[in-house]
Amino acid sequence: MAKGYWVATYRSVSDPEALARYAPLAAQVIQAHGGRFLARGNPVRVYEAEGPQRSVVVEFESVAAAIAAYESDAYSRVRPILEGAVDREIQILEGV
Repeated sequence: MAKGYWVATYRSVSDPEALARYAPLAAQVIQAHGGRFLARGNPVRVYEAEGPQRSVVVEFESVAAAIAAYESDAYSRVRPILEGAVDREIQILEGV
């Protein structure tokens, strides 16, 4: 079974304090669903386009686990902290 990955790209962060409140709570939910952070932070270097302000990559044992984490009741209670505070996109990818 292929692993699943959350890839979050933050195009802008207008409220860093909200992001600071969100991060530890989201990490608890992600880790409770078996997620493991592979990378997070600001890009070291950007090629071929204007890059995001921040990126996060999380590995899960499966795509189903990645989807379950995002759609969980626990994450739905944490996610609103970022409303109006960031412009981001989260994609769930299947590993190769």
